Amino acid sequence: MAIKFTVSERGNPLQPQQPKKWYANAKSTGDVSIKALGKEIAQRSTVSPADTQAVLIGLTEVLVEHLANGNIVRLGDFGAFQVSVGSEGAETAAKFNPSLIKGSKIVFRPGKDLKEMQNNLKFEKF
Repeated sequence: MAIKFTVSERGNPLQPQQPKKWYANAKSTGDVSIKALGKEIAQRSTVSPADTQAVLIGLTEVLVEHLANGNIVRLGDFGAFQVSVGSEGAETAAKFNPSLIKGSKIVFRPGKDLKEMQNNLKFEKF
């Protein structure tokens, strides 16, 4: 299988006078629910679909708790999750306060298997 993509024309907001260029946009071909993942995992193991779904739901719950506490959550060869923040700058470290933080993101760093998959992707125009 290949990753489907479309193209769209966009300008550079920092240099609006520059000509617009065409860029790729990945297109989803669907989505997969926890229930469907649970069934697939159960087919590859000796665990029931209900048990695998329960583990996936539990993983989500503890992931939320650990990330909210500032932990990096490492899931072996799967990858790691952590929170990053963006902020406005302050003139000095002493003048920095939490109100300057403007948002956060959850960052996922893929593990070995996912990186290998990513390096071997094929692409096809949608």
